[in-house]
Amino acid sequence: MFLQLLTAAGVLAVLTMVPGPDMAVVTKRAISAGWRDGLRTVGGITGGLLLWGVLTVVGLAAVLAASAAAYTVVKLAGAAYLVFLGVQALIQSRRGRAQTADTLPAAPVGSPWRTGLVSNVFNPKIAVFYTGLLPTLAPSGLPPHAGMALLVLIHALLTAVWLGSYVMLLAKARAFFQQPSVRRSMDRIMGIVLIGFGLKVATTQP
Repeated sequence: MFLQLLTAAGVLAVLTMVPGPDMAVVTKRAISAGWRDGLRTVGGITGGLLLWGVLTVVGLAAVLAASAAAYTVVKLAGAAYLVFLGVQALIQSRRGRAQTADTLPAAPVGSPWRTGLVSNVFNPKIAVFYTGLLPTLAPSGLPPHAGMALLVLIHALLTAVWLGSYVMLLAKARAFFQQPSVRRSMDRIMGIVLIGFGLKVATTQP
């Protein structure tokens, strides 16, 4: 069973490190408001994973993954939220033209924890991932529900450690990112990236 868990953790680690909407949301928040807000965003994302995990264990995520209508509703809501965050970043980049090196950047709108939670909860791919892949990785020595719950906890822990480390790395370079010209460029880049992820989520199939 230990080798099965080790293999599952390796697969989950690789999937966790693949850049996606969560990393884009964390990058925007950490650069805009600092490492504390970045870590709170990571906390929200982790909370979203745990919520999906609970839904998976009780079987509701499987219903969502199997229902085209429910999947589409969650997919479009998640896509709209990512596009909203992207447009918000583009607007901030335009406002930033009037800033000088001595001007404090505007604080991001909304709770960082809620931002992370909402961006993750409205990602139906997590439901498909949990109901489609996790059962194949669950250790055979445990009851199915217990094995799935354990893998969800491992995935949440890996996500928190990976994104948390990424936030602290960004914090070390925040002085560079806070330069007005760099800040405007990063806002534009992250805005385009978030809108791109939103459009990708909206057009993908289960």
